[in-house]
Formats: sequence, C-alpha cells, structure tokens
Amino acid sequence: MAEPAAPGAETTTPQPPPCVVEARGVGKTWPDGNVALHDITFRIEDLPGQGELITLVGPSGCGKSTLLNLIAGFDTHLPPTTGELLVFGEPVTGPGRDRGMIFQKYSSYPHLRVWQNIGFGLNLHRRQLGLSAADVREQAHAWAKRVHMDGSEQKYPHELSGGMQQRVAIARTLALRPRIILMDEPFSALDEPTRYEMQDLIVELWNEVEATVFFVTHSLAEAVYLGDRMWIFSPSPGTIAKQITDLPLPTEPAVVMQTRPAFEERVRAVGEVFMHLAHGGERSDG
Repeated sequence: MAEPAAPGAETTTPQPPPCVVEARGVGKTWPDGNVALHDITFRIEDLPGQGELITLVGPSGCGKSTLLNLIAGFDTHLPPTTGELLVFGEPVTGPGRDRGMIFQKYSSYPHLRVWQNIGFGLNLHRRQLGLSAADVREQAHAWAKRVHMDGSEQKYPHELSGGMQQRVAIARTLALRPRIILMDEPFSALDEPTRYEMQDLIVELWNEVEATVFFVTHSLAEAVYLGDRMWIFSPSPGTIAKQITDLPLPTEPAVVMQTRPAFEERVRAVGEVFMHLAHGGERSDG
C-alpha cells in the first residue's frame, strides 16, 4: 500500500506532452501592410504510434502556404507578426530536421541522379545520423523502392516524368523521417491518373512513417480523401473558418473511392460549406 504524502509535501501533476504543432493567435502582416494571416489558433496533439493528416483548402491568396512556410521555419516568413507558433513546445526560430517540405514545383537537383537526390538530406546530416556513405546509398536505394522508383535510381531528373519527380521529392523528405511533413499543392501540376496514383502513395507511406502531415490543395476531392480533418480558410486575411472532422477513411484506391456516390455526395456537401465561407459566411468549428 502506498505511503501517504507527508504533511506539507508538494505534489506534482504529470504534464501532458507538448503538441506536435500549436498556434496561438498567429498573424502575419507583410512589410507592405498586406495581412496574410489573422488569428490562427490550433493544437495538433502528439498521437503515439500514429500520425494525423490535415488538409488545408481555401480561396487563392488566403495564407495557406504562408502558414506552411511559418511552420517550416523559413526566414522569408519568420517571425509571425502576432501570436506564438510552437513545434513540440518550442517557438519556431528556423528550419529543423523534424520538419520536411514538399513543394508544388519539382525540386530535384538536376546534376544528381535519382538515388543521389533521394539521399541528399541523409548525406547532409550524415555525421549527426551516424551514417557512412555506403549507408546513405543503401537507404536511398531502399526509399527509391518504397516510392516505386526502383530501376530508375541512375536516371537524372530531366529523364523523369512529373509524377516520378514528385516521387523522388517525397522519398528525399521521408528518408529523414521527419515528425512533421508540409506539402504545398504537391500534385497540382499532375494529370488526373497520376494524381490518383500519388494520393495512393501518400496513404501508403503516411501509414508507415506515422507523421503529422499538413497538405495544401485546391482539390476538394483530394482534401476529403486524404484528410483526417480539413481546415477551410476564409478569404484573405486567412484564418481557419471551419474545421471538418467527419471525413471518410481512404479504404479503397483513390480512383475507385472517389467515384463512389457516397464519396461524391460528401465532396458536394463540403463544397457547399466552402462556397458559403468563401462568400463571407459565418465561421465555425465542427
């Protein structure tokens, strides 16, 4: 039986682990006076053994990419003009290996082969990770296989299709196993069949790496299919006008599930909310 605490002894309450990402009233105003973000507030809890994928949609210019760049810690965007932005309980002051960014534009180094592009981050942090050059090459080839690029490891970026180049970018980011993955319209330049393939790849790999993913897209169907929750941003200055959590799980390939009548009806309902908010409708959570 436990001994009772001595009179006057202090008792401590275990503190919950810090959030993966937390924003407290974050705003961003550019030097020219343009307000990009206003009162962004959210908490992304650290869920042991799993991650969360948050999709962000909203009118063009509403600050979605600005928020991702702030979380990434790019000096072109830091610091927030107002509020606090925390990653694992610490203010964001710059980039970190715990965060990886995948852009809309293809970002491979043209003079490097596929395996060298995939291993670029590993090689950059090789000493901190305790890796040899042989280890980097081995892991790069392993990640090429995971993104279905095996057989193309020796090719250069100019020899690849757009979808293949984005597979390389995804592999390069995930090879470092970041806890936070920031994806800024990564599939917007791809044709429809390739876009479906890439959505399936994200579902497959995200389940493996158990990261928190922020995914900006202009496709409501993509946002509904991929998201555990969806944030709909208001017109500029952007804020999270609506959070939607009752989204269907991606239990079938994208090309199959996204043509199901029930899925199309869910996208239509989300589209009505989106249009209402885009024209100045009432903001809410739910």
